[in-house]
Amino acid sequence: MRGLESEARGARLNRDGRLIPTIHPDIAQAETLPGWFYGDTCVYQQAKERVFARSWQWLGDLDRLKVPGQVWPMVLLEGCLNEPLLLTRDTRDEIHLLSNACTHRGNLVCEGEGVEQVLRCRYHGRRFGLDGRFLSMPEFEGVAGFPSPVDDLPAVPWRRWRKFLFAAVEPAFPFEEWLAEVEARVGWLPIEQATFDASRSRDYLVQANWALYCDNYLEGFHIPYVHVGLAGALDYGSYTTELYRFTNLQLGVASGGEDVFSPPPGHPDHGKAIAGYYYWLFPNLMLNFYPWGISVNVVKPLGPERTKVSFLTYVWDPERLDRGAGSSLDRVEREDEAIVEATQTGVRSHFYGRGRYSVKREEGVHHFHRLLVAALGSGGTG
Repeated sequence: MRGLESEARGARLNRDGRLIPTIHPDIAQAETLPGWFYGDTCVYQQAKERVFARSWQWLGDLDRLKVPGQVWPMVLLEGCLNEPLLLTRDTRDEIHLLSNACTHRGNLVCEGEGVEQVLRCRYHGRRFGLDGRFLSMPEFEGVAGFPSPVDDLPAVPWRRWRKFLFAAVEPAFPFEEWLAEVEARVGWLPIEQATFDASRSRDYLVQANWALYCDNYLEGFHIPYVHVGLAGALDYGSYTTELYRFTNLQLGVASGGEDVFSPPPGHPDHGKAIAGYYYWLFPNLMLNFYPWGISVNVVKPLGPERTKVSFLTYVWDPERLDRGAGSSLDRVEREDEAIVEATQTGVRSHFYGRGRYSVKREEGVHHFHRLLVAALGSGGTG
């Protein structure tokens, strides 16, 4: 049975002594991730610390934090990392991202959005400034060496791109390099004008491994077979993938001349009928740019075979909604969900081992698999 052979073939031990697959750097010779990978509990647990805690994760947008004194508690990658964080804008109009766990006994310091002068833990009254600095603590007289810097709320690494915010527990690679290609290619768009549309945003629960969902996103190979509507809007023969260090761009060329971008002179896509820029950023973020705005997709692992995908819609030109490649996103997602769940069932088979990559159409999947096994093997992306 191929499934029983796969664990021994094309795998190695990481520094924790656990088995991880290897992916040949030459796509023409490489085999895909083995089926067992997509349901393995140990791999999933490792990914929490080696992949997700060490990569940049989506937080939200600045429209939630407009005025001095505002506080916004949140959970980083809820269901997976479950890291309690707190965004604040202090009286000097400076933004801070802090741990939301009180440095006394770990209770949540802030439990709701609002406007505050100081932060006060309701468990035992410890107070902090909006910058996280320890201010006071009742009935702590006589405690040696108190307070000290460890009594401040820890600052958490965060970055801003345009109006969007990102954070990492312990980033393994620079944020600027992670987003450089996105800014270079689509930075001319009116991103700052995009506003969140809750009515067009929703979560999808997918009964499949998070990486299997990413595999599906990272190739246009399936479009003619799975997405009849989308296939009519895109010129499949002109569909291309561009690989960068931590990102991947799928360039969707329109089948017709309507509902397309108009890049400025000097832009690499000037004069082309581009219907959509589909960006994947390692490991679990998709930024899809359409003439009407941005569809942000955050892939949130909930277990080895359970994933939540949040579709967040930001619109800058509402008159162009429901047209072209950026229309019917709910239908496209449900089609993807069905095919990914069917694939999850298939990779569990005792008779499935590893597949091969299409050199022409699956370079994005190969790139993702290389980054993923590197992170699992070294605790970073190499």
